[in-house]
Formats: sequence, structure tokens, C-alpha cells
Amino acid sequence: MFQRIDLLHFKCFELLRLPLRSITLLSGLNASGKSSVMQAFALFHQTVREHLWSPRLMLNGSAVRLGTAGDVIDHVSGGRGCGIGLRYLDTEFRWEFSAERSDMSLTVTNVVVDERQYFAPDGEIMELYQLLPKEEEVDGRDLVLRLDELSYLTAERTGPRDIYPLEGREHFGVVGAKGEHAVSLMYSRGDDPVIDALALPGTPKTGLRQVGARMAAFFPGCELEVSPIPRVDSLTLGVRTSPQTDFHRPGNTGFGITQVLPIAVSSLFARRGDLLLIENPEVHLHPAGQALMGEFLTEVAAVGVQVVLETHSDHLLNGVRRAVRRGVLKGNDAALHFFRSRRDAEDDGGAVVLSPQLADDGSIDYWPDGFFDQFDKDMNYFAGWS
Repeated sequence: MFQRIDLLHFKCFELLRLPLRSITLLSGLNASGKSSVMQAFALFHQTVREHLWSPRLMLNGSAVRLGTAGDVIDHVSGGRGCGIGLRYLDTEFRWEFSAERSDMSLTVTNVVVDERQYFAPDGEIMELYQLLPKEEEVDGRDLVLRLDELSYLTAERTGPRDIYPLEGREHFGVVGAKGEHAVSLMYSRGDDPVIDALALPGTPKTGLRQVGARMAAFFPGCELEVSPIPRVDSLTLGVRTSPQTDFHRPGNTGFGITQVLPIAVSSLFARRGDLLLIENPEVHLHPAGQALMGEFLTEVAAVGVQVVLETHSDHLLNGVRRAVRRGVLKGNDAALHFFRSRRDAEDDGGAVVLSPQLADDGSIDYWPDGFFDQFDKDMNYFAGWS
């Protein structure tokens, strides 16, 4: 499991050391840095997947497009360099990068593993594959595998389509940043078994059938039908919300269905030890569906799939709390992080990230100002108390 991520002079952070748990919720004001945490993981993912032997961290690829080094390196204090660190299975990895501000990738200049430095030889540059320094005492192969196979879903997910591509094996296990490979993954690996503890009873424990069952839990009566189009390497997705109707094109059903589908697919096709990053899983869901999403993703985390969420939904948070209260996961296996602006932190002498603690009964030890408290503030206003 990833136990922490560190960001040095990366985007809006001068220094961030963020603990991670089985499920981690990132919340806070807009433009406070939540997405930057996700993007740091995504940069490694797309570089390892697409440019494994590159000596540079690729800022633009299939997962994220961050522009130039000037867009990524903290211009206040970062100068020409930044760093990203990961604590994985009790081993500390840290990579240092440098670049001209107009560069569209970052050169690896140094790798540190448990405080031992692996500098590039004079006149040479390091390959990103120095994620695994070649010395025998350092074994980062599992780390590279986790970064390669992590699932990262942005808030801007693919909407309804009449036709979906049928992908090759290179996309197996990854739904894509926009969920664009989700339908193909369902079709190609539909007979693969899901983790027993995630399988809903009364339904075969295969991926395709379990995805259908989970979608029906979010959207009562929902059924899915995936069909290949001969000789064009494409698929169609049929959706219906009642057994009395025919299957329709996705565009003729609720928009939320295509937004939830890649979450269900990436979660149910995941394996223990995988990392799942999801921005705004609550998008286009009714409040009851948002709470159910929180419970579902806590169940996913409980079986050993690490989950990191960025969310603005108090309903989703409450879904996580409900799952913890009924014993799905221990409270200390969930991390809650509230991101503030650097200015707010400086004004009150506090940290940029505040981390309330979740107890086993679902209670939270304190509620920082702005942490899912807008409903209470509004009710106080209407009651004339503020």
C-alpha cells in the first residue's frame, strides 16, 4: 500500500507530506491542490506505461496534460526543480527533477531510496526506470507495477456514445483517465472473476455480471448489454432501466449511468494491492446515490484495493462514515484531508492541509471551517442565528 506522497515545489505546494490510507478523501476549496496529488501519481503512471525507459517525466500523455515545467514547478520557491516522493510498503522513494520552464517534460536528476542517493554519473542523465536503482538491495519492481496498473479517473469522464472502441491487451485493467476503455474492458475481460468479498449475492461472480448488478444498485432496474460490431473493432452499449423496455443507446438514458460505469468497472476488475484514483465520483448522482457510492468505494478499499478520492460531496463522505460505522473498515484505515489555500494557512498559522480523524463509530473529531459545513451554515442563516 502507498503510505504517503510527498510533493516538493510541485504546483501550488512548497512542501506537502500527505499520509494515505486504505481509503483517502481529499476535500477543500477549489484550486487548493487536491487534483495536484492525483496528477503526481498520474505523471508516473503515464510515463511508466508509455515511456518506461525515458530519462524524463512526461508532463503530457494519455492520463494528464499539464503543459510545461513552468506550469508544474512552484514558481514562488521552486526555481527550476521539483520533487515527488512515495512511501510504499515501508520504503521511501524520492525523485528529484529539473527542467527549463518551457520544457514539456522533467529530467530525472536524482533518486533517493530510504535516504540513500543514486546520482546520475557525471555527464549522464538517469532513466526514469531508476525507479528501480540497479543495486540488489533495492527492489522497486512491485512499485513500478502498481504505478503502471493504477486506475486514474478524472472528473471529465466520457459521456454517452453510440460506439465504443474495442481495445487490445495493452489497455487491459485500465479504464483510462476519462473512462474511455471501460466498455472494452467489460467485454474483453467479462468472464474474469471479481474479488469474492465484492461479489453481490445471487449474481455470477464474473466481472460483466457483477458490474451489471452494481449498476442496478445505483440505478434500479438498470441492465447493460455489450455487443461487438463485426469487422470494425467497435462495441455498442445497450442500456435499459426496466425489463419492460428495449435496450437503448446510452444517450437516451440518464447521464449518470455513463459516469458511474467506469467507476464500477475499475473497482470490480481491480486486484488486491491496486491503486484507484477517482476525481469527483459523485458527479451526476442523486444524493442517495452519492452516499451509496461512498459505501461502495469503502467496501472496495476494505478488500485491499487502495482508493484515493477527490470530492466535494458531504453525501459521499457520509457514505464512507456509514460503512465504517457498520464495520466495513476501521476508522483509522480512512484518511480525511481538507485542503486550504496557502494564504488561509498563513493567516491563522496553521497547515495547508488539515486532517480530521474518523472514529470506528463514524464520528469525526473536529470540523475545520469550510469542511463540509455549508449545510449547517445555511440552516443557521435561515434560523436567524448568523
